[in-house]
Amino acid sequence: MKELILGIESSCDDTAAAVVRAGRDVLASEVASQAAEHAVYGGVVPEIAGRSHLRAILPVIDRALGAAGTDLDDLGAIAVTTQPGLIGSLLVGLSAAKALAFTRGLPLVGVHHIEAHVYAATMEVLDTLRYPALALVVSGGHTALYRATSPVEMQLLASTLDDAAGEAFDKVAHLLGLSYPGGPSVSALATEGDPHAIAFPRYHPKDGGVGFSFSGLKTAVLYHLRGGDALAPTPPPEEIAGRADVAASFEEAVVDSLVRQTLRAADAEGLETVLVAGGVACNRRLRAEMVRRGGQRGLAVHFPSPQYCTDNAVMIAGLGWHHLTAGRVADLALDASPK
Repeated sequence: MKELILGIESSCDDTAAAVVRAGRDVLASEVASQAAEHAVYGGVVPEIAGRSHLRAILPVIDRALGAAGTDLDDLGAIAVTTQPGLIGSLLVGLSAAKALAFTRGLPLVGVHHIEAHVYAATMEVLDTLRYPALALVVSGGHTALYRATSPVEMQLLASTLDDAAGEAFDKVAHLLGLSYPGGPSVSALATEGDPHAIAFPRYHPKDGGVGFSFSGLKTAVLYHLRGGDALAPTPPPEEIAGRADVAASFEEAVVDSLVRQTLRAADAEGLETVLVAGGVACNRRLRAEMVRRGGQRGLAVHFPSPQYCTDNAVMIAGLGWHHLTAGRVADLALDASPK
């Protein structure tokens, strides 16, 4: 069996392709970002995303193959994201993967985007990783906990009731007059503030279980900016006093909620390994606190390298290898799903 897998990722606003050997040896990783195109709107516009993927998909694949010093004849399979994501964006990547697989007679492997994010947290520690593990996936579209028993087997334990953590970062960034995407801009400003200056709320499930909610926190930030008067106008960013303290205290509330609920779930499930993945896994405060507080409980905590936290095709190709070796290949009827 040929060990090289071409991975294709187009679930949202990044067009990515990668070549990975045997699930972990990264030969090439190429990403075409659309951040500048969507920044003017303060978020991803699906129609713009889909059209941008159409322009970028083949050049990105060509660059990945060139950087890896290989071509389609050397591949063992093509792995592609099929769900979840923006349906128009997904279909661009899936159509390209199907065309290449059909014309070259290559196996086609469908990969779940969330499972791939979790796999990204394992790629650099596969030799020592112990399953089962608790996986926290935290990004602009997802905040959820899973019980992972293998790279290709996960069970949902809990998810956010409303906003994802990354979405809350984007909305608070907008309130503070910061650039999109909101996570990096809020975190950069937070380094100048006091994380304990403002006692923003943390969500606690009423039944004592595990879960997430960030809409109340987002509203608390809004009311704070309005001086406690819900009906008052929101001040323009240049008139917000203590913007850095607001950013730092908001970030602290998000991180504390994520860490607290994750550790509670690890205790409830009796798990000793924690995997943290997704775009928000780049957050320095989250990485430091999860490692510190998890370590205090004797947990092994693993994050991907920062370049593999955000959407990328390395994780698609890597997990695709495991599906391939397990015989989980698809035919050309493979379809995409937004969920």
